Amino acid sequence: MDLTNAKWRKSSHSGPNGGNCIELAEAASAVVAVRDSKDPDGPVLLLNRTALQAAVRSAAATR
Repeated sequence: MDLTNAKWRKSSHSGPNGGNCIELAEAASAVVAVRDSKDPDGPVLLLNRTALQAAVRSAAATR
C-alpha cells in the first residue's frame, strides 16, 4: 500500500523528546496505518479500526 502522501499524526500527549510514540494515518477506507515515530521509514502495521481499538485497550490494560 502506498503511504507516500499519508497524513501522519501523533498524540498531543507526546512530549517534544520523542519517547515511545506511535503515529497513525488513515491508509484506506476503514484501514489505519501505525508506525514508530522514531523510525518513519521503518515498517508499518495496517489494522482495521476494530483491531486498532482492541490493541489500544490491551496496551492500556497492561500499563
